[in-house]
Amino acid sequence: MKFYSRVLGLFVVSLFSYSLVSAQSAPMKTPKSTDQTLQISRKKIDSLDKALITLLGERERVVKEIGVYKAQNNIPALQADRFKQVIQKSIEAGKKEGLSETFVTELMNAIHKESLRIEEEIKAQK
Repeated sequence: MKFYSRVLGLFVVSLFSYSLVSAQSAPMKTPKSTDQTLQISRKKIDSLDKALITLLGERERVVKEIGVYKAQNNIPALQADRFKQVIQKSIEAGKKEGLSETFVTELMNAIHKESLRIEEEIKAQK
């Protein structure tokens, strides 16, 4: 009986040791629910990116209207005081959304640069 107990004990220890080694050497698998969550989140981002581009397009169509008005009335494209107001309002709104001042400033500078390009293009056509 002692012999069988020892064999059983060695078997259990061996099995336990093997499972530990196997668990450590097996590659970790990502749960499917995590993959699905990631895919859902990426689809949300894609949708939001599309909405951002649509809004930017809408904004630039208004810029074209302003560009026509400025060209007809000999008003320079760059209105520094107005741009300062836009930046400040955007920074304040960005803070409420958890966005850094640096990011908002860089974003608005890029948008403003495109707006100036559009207005200058309209002025050149007149």
